[in-house]
Amino acid sequence: MLKALKKIFGKPDAAPQAVAPVANVITPPPAAEPPTAAVQPVETPAPAAAPRADKPAAKDKPRRERKPKPQASLWKPEDFVVEPQEGKTRFHDFKLSNELMHAIHDLGFPYCTPIQAQVLGHTLRGKDAIGRAQTGTGKTAAFLISIISQLQQTPPPKERYMGEPRALIIAPTRELVVQIAKDAMALTKYSGLNVMTFVGGMDFDKQLKALEARHCDILVATPGRLLDFHQRGEVHLDMVEVLVLDEADRMLDMGFIPQVRQIIRQTPPKSERQTLLFSATFTDDVMNLAKQWTTNPAIVEIEPENVASETVEQHVYAVASSDKYKLLYNLVTQNKWERVMVFANRKDEVRRVEERLVRDGINAAQLSGDVPQHKRIRTLESFREGRIAVLVATDVAGRGIHIDGISHVINFTLPEDPDDYVHRIGRTGRAGTNGVSISFAGEDDAYQLPAIEELLGRKIKCEMPPDELLKAVPRKHH
Repeated sequence: MLKALKKIFGKPDAAPQAVAPVANVITPPPAAEPPTAAVQPVETPAPAAAPRADKPAAKDKPRRERKPKPQASLWKPEDFVVEPQEGKTRFHDFKLSNELMHAIHDLGFPYCTPIQAQVLGHTLRGKDAIGRAQTGTGKTAAFLISIISQLQQTPPPKERYMGEPRALIIAPTRELVVQIAKDAMALTKYSGLNVMTFVGGMDFDKQLKALEARHCDILVATPGRLLDFHQRGEVHLDMVEVLVLDEADRMLDMGFIPQVRQIIRQTPPKSERQTLLFSATFTDDVMNLAKQWTTNPAIVEIEPENVASETVEQHVYAVASSDKYKLLYNLVTQNKWERVMVFANRKDEVRRVEERLVRDGINAAQLSGDVPQHKRIRTLESFREGRIAVLVATDVAGRGIHIDGISHVINFTLPEDPDDYVHRIGRTGRAGTNGVSISFAGEDDAYQLPAIEELLGRKIKCEMPPDELLKAVPRKHH
């Protein structure tokens, strides 16, 4: 591959710079996480809130005591028929409530993904767990199902305050918090549990009013905004029964661990709560955190198989950097693609590509750290609903986006870190569908391919784009 590219571009034998080290990457899923369409939970009338006064004394009752399940709804498990299949675990194989099974049925998930099958086997028995898995493996549903089961089987305290969540999920980014909350709403659709979110960059008073309006069962938050609420005395974490730390490695990278430590100190001791920690990698730092915050955890690791190759058809076009935009424009317009993600390495490159697409008549938008939060959320909703055809993003902004129906991922520039390649192409080929990734290998970035191929464990065929894909962009659009 590299020799072919050198021949095409006339590059010397030495690579322009060192290739990023190859890291272990987790395989993407045969099945996806719950869809991202917002589903409003069906709420049961909340009991009257106790007046804000001195906190009630800690209960003697262990927090993990299991109680009889609530009365089943009219929906029956017999309505959800899934035949046993060798090598696969059904949700029927776990003791889940009818309300939860009803929601899982609505979401169309008959079989567990590997991490769901392994994690639920431990967490539904009250054990702590640490999981090594990336986005797209079904880990979000795994910890949400664990939380919902715990909250359904353990009645809430008799004296309960509005700002006292029973389950707390901490995630590093606003987009991830919003995504987890949507999945939680879909899974709590029939259970009457209330899901709330705290994220920065959005109206504080609006989030406070939601907190004051009803009891909070499941709180999903970024560390900074959660600390804001706690320091103002609006949130109390001493009733947390289940604590989830998602993407712990990213929280380390982003410098959030001191804030997370402050938060965890406000929760019950680790012996009195269930703690689940998920990370894409098990570095020494991550494992040290897990040791501090969990008790005898089950360790679940989902190993890479062919890193998304089962559901994503991968292509590489050898193309001069000056021709990349023409190739992108013609691919999108000639094929009439309606939901495409384009990745570039730098924010200024993302902006230039998006501006040219819009100028040339393509309904495009950009997602990067320079885009204000309210606009980022609106952009994602428009992309999800089909009002935007092409979303151009950086790796940081694009990581963690879970939108079904993305048909193609285009790497306008090859990433410097091979892991980012896997994250990028994992945006397509989700929910059991097939996807396509197309990478543009130019004279400035083709040297990244060998490291990517080493990570994938196979070669990717490199070809020259046909002439019709290199036609000049029509002048009428200029």
